[in-house]
Amino acid sequence: MSYSGIKDKVAIVTGAGEGIGYAVVQLLVASGAKVILNDIDTDKANRATSEINLIHPGMCVPFPGDSGKISVINEMVDFALSNFGKVNFVVPNAGITLFGDFLKFTPDSFQKVMDLNLKGAFFLAQRAAKEMIKQGDRGSMVFMSSQVGIQAYQHLTAYGMTKAALRMMAKNLAYVLGKYKITANAVAPGATLTERTREEQPDYEGIWGKLNPNERVGTPEDIAKTVLFLLSEDASHINGQTIPVDGGWTVGGKYPEDL
Repeated sequence: MSYSGIKDKVAIVTGAGEGIGYAVVQLLVASGAKVILNDIDTDKANRATSEINLIHPGMCVPFPGDSGKISVINEMVDFALSNFGKVNFVVPNAGITLFGDFLKFTPDSFQKVMDLNLKGAFFLAQRAAKEMIKQGDRGSMVFMSSQVGIQAYQHLTAYGMTKAALRMMAKNLAYVLGKYKITANAVAPGATLTERTREEQPDYEGIWGKLNPNERVGTPEDIAKTVLFLLSEDASHINGQTIPVDGGWTVGGKYPEDL
C-alpha cells in the first residue's frame, strides 16, 4: 500500500499497544513514517514497539502514559520533538468504552469516559496543531469516532456522546485549521475484532458477522488503511469528514437482540 506524503513524516498515535492503534502504527511505519507509540500500559507499549522495530529498526519509539492527562500530552509532544524534530500527524486513538444503564450511570464513570475520549483528543490536537503551525508544513489529524457515534446503542449513552463529539471536533478543526494546511477528519469503526472485543464477547465474530450487511466483522487493518489514506497527501482535499468503516452497519445493520 503506497500513499504520497507519509514517508519521513512524524506521527503520534495513542492507545496503540494493540488493536486498531497498533495496526495504524504498523502501516505508518511500513510507509516510512516515524511514530511515537503511546499506551497507558507500559508493557504493551514496549512490546508493540519492539515488535515493530524488529522489522523497521528505529522507526518507532514508545511513550507510555495516560493520554487523557494534559501533562502527559505535553510531555509526549515534547518527546516527539526531541526525538524526531517535528510532528506532522496525530491519531488520538485512545479511548474507553463503559457500558451502563443511563438511569444508573455515575458521575465518576461519566468523567472517566469524557477525560480520555474527549479531553485527551482535544488537547493533543490543540498542542500538535500549535507545533504544525510553527513548522509551516502540511499536517493531518484523524480522530477515532465509532458507529455508536452515528446510531444509538443500548447502554452506551455516554460513550456514544463522546464519539459523536469527535465527529463534530473534526468538522470544527477543519474550519479553524484549514488555512494552515492542516486537515482534520474522523473514522467511525463498526464492529471490529480486537483483543478487547474478543475478551468482552467470546463469540463476537460470529454474532457481528450475522448483523453486518457484508456478513463479517471488521479487522484493525480495515480501519488502519482508512486512517493511513486520510493522513496522506492523496486525501489533502478531504477535510472535516467522518468515514464509517463498518461493513454497512450504520445504513442497514441489526442489533444483537434481533438475533
